Amino acid sequence: MNQEKKQHTMSYAPYSCSCGAELPDQVTAELHASEANLCTACFGTTEEEPFPGWRRRCLACAGTGRRGPQLVWELAHVEAESVIPVRVVLALLPGRPFRLSELADLVRERLNLAPGRLPVGPRVRDVLLQLREEGEVELISAPDQLMDDSGAVLYDDPYWVRTVR
Repeated sequence: MNQEKKQHTMSYAPYSCSCGAELPDQVTAELHASEANLCTACFGTTEEEPFPGWRRRCLACAGTGRRGPQLVWELAHVEAESVIPVRVVLALLPGRPFRLSELADLVRERLNLAPGRLPVGPRVRDVLLQLREEGEVELISAPDQLMDDSGAVLYDDPYWVRTVR
């Protein structure tokens, strides 16, 4: 039997799919996307809209629109959390202002991590945000972009500094 796979083209707000499935809310849309082997973040569109009016390549599936790459990326993030503990990042903080990328490179080098295997930069960013809440570091860069009137901003490669305790 030569059966064609149903084509799914999903879209956001209101959630809809070209196959005719009724998707009344985000949870239903994510379930439908998962069943159709589509990324549950971008619904197979390959783009996400983190802020109204600003679209970018979907980070959850690496712009593929597929569920498989999304799952691989999610597992890599979980692995990065166990391989890159907060205490290691804290121990490697320079005593002078430093860029996120500089610290990520230092962590990768110190832990002997191959480039591209784990999301080292995103993990180090998450640790820095945690350390900022604990008063260990401060963000000292101005934002690179103001996204909208709500105050959402983007930083490309921000500078941080360890606080004096």
